[in-house]
Amino acid sequence: MVADVLATTVGGSFRRHKRARAVVLEGRLGGQRLVLAKPTTYMNDSGQAVSGLLDFYSLTPDQLVVVHDELDLPFAHIRLKFGGGDNGHNGLRSIRRSLGTGDYFRARFGIDRPPGQMDAAAYVLRNFATAERKDLDSEVVRTADAVVELVTHGLASAQQQFND
Repeated sequence: MVADVLATTVGGSFRRHKRARAVVLEGRLGGQRLVLAKPTTYMNDSGQAVSGLLDFYSLTPDQLVVVHDELDLPFAHIRLKFGGGDNGHNGLRSIRRSLGTGDYFRARFGIDRPPGQMDAAAYVLRNFATAERKDLDSEVVRTADAVVELVTHGLASAQQQFND
């Protein structure tokens, strides 16, 4: 959802990438080249797409921003950071395995913990609750704004403005 908002900001549409398992939009943001990508793999295999795209575009992991859901943050809270572990997130585990490092930027969007004894995997795959959907669009836009700030003005500025 955040990638779609960023695509609107950059102006363009996603197209299937010929070499990587992803859809990609190339554009400019704040005078910088920007490659937005959405893997077409299962989330657990997203590292394949990420590493393929970094190779194709001659980018390094420290130029990568991964936007992902985060169980350990309350709904709609944002945390921006550089590096870290996968914290049980299978998509991040796949990226780390494919890149050989966890040293890349992350924009974490809080989805909170599952209620009661609900399985975490089932929880992250479900639709947002009615109460969450009420604010979801504006919170996704806020997360996209955080990514724009990160890319254009750096981590410290983005953290200061957006970390909850």
